Amino acid sequence: MKGKISIIIPAFNEEAAIAVVIKDIKDNMVSGKYGYEIIVVDDASEDQTPKAASGENIKVITHEYNRGYGASIKSGIKNSSGEFIAIIDGDGSYTGKDLLSLTEHLEENDMVVGARTKRGAKELFLRKIAKFFLVRLASYIVERKIPDLNSGLRIMRKDKLSEFLKILPDKFSFTTTLTLAFLNCNLRVDFIPIDYSKRRGKSKIRPIQDTLNFIQLIIRTTIYFNPLKIFIPASLLLFMAAITVFLYSHFFLPQVMDITTIVLLLSSIQILAIGMIADLIIKRME
Repeated sequence: MKGKISIIIPAFNEEAAIAVVIKDIKDNMVSGKYGYEIIVVDDASEDQTPKAASGENIKVITHEYNRGYGASIKSGIKNSSGEFIAIIDGDGSYTGKDLLSLTEHLEENDMVVGARTKRGAKELFLRKIAKFFLVRLASYIVERKIPDLNSGLRIMRKDKLSEFLKILPDKFSFTTTLTLAFLNCNLRVDFIPIDYSKRRGKSKIRPIQDTLNFIQLIIRTTIYFNPLKIFIPASLLLFMAAITVFLYSHFFLPQVMDITTIVLLLSSIQILAIGMIADLIIKRME
């Protein structure tokens, strides 16, 4: 055995699929080169998820109240004993076969992500639109193509993951933050194409609200790691707006809009200064 993988399954009201997911993982991982343990974190389910998940060599952790997807993974990490941490959803949308395929890329990477890019992968239309925009934004920020920003199937080195636990959120944005954190810190990340099936049970995703939250998260995470990526474009935008207002008012209006131009220029300079200060602070903390 090359090492041990702690497979964490965050679960909330997943009694319809959790037992099938566990069996699928066992059937595939038994032929792998890594040892493994399975940790199911029940996030205060209102159904029989804990009972459905219980079984031989299965560690079940139950939250007293619903704390969120990210908090469930953190609980699993605290109770893990492997050198690697794998996460997989408990709704049947990912397969044990794909989880096993990710292990083949562990030696040369710090994180291996299952990218839902195969032709047979099935996602809701609205989710595809939101995902397209978010992935393009994130790819620009980290200066690398990101096939899948928030896949729920991935394996990471525990020592690398532990460095980011303090900034990882407790909700669904856990995986998005994780991807951005690893890439912003130039860690070795590989994206492996996988299948993605329709989940069993009711989805907990809210397309519009979650998309807005993800945009806010991407910007906040980028400011934490590389603030100039946000502040320089914002400063340039205000600078160009100031020039546009000045030229338009000079040539097409009876009076030049001096005050508006000055306010936009000063705002541009202030935002650039804030970004540079933030970047210096981050560099000193490294």
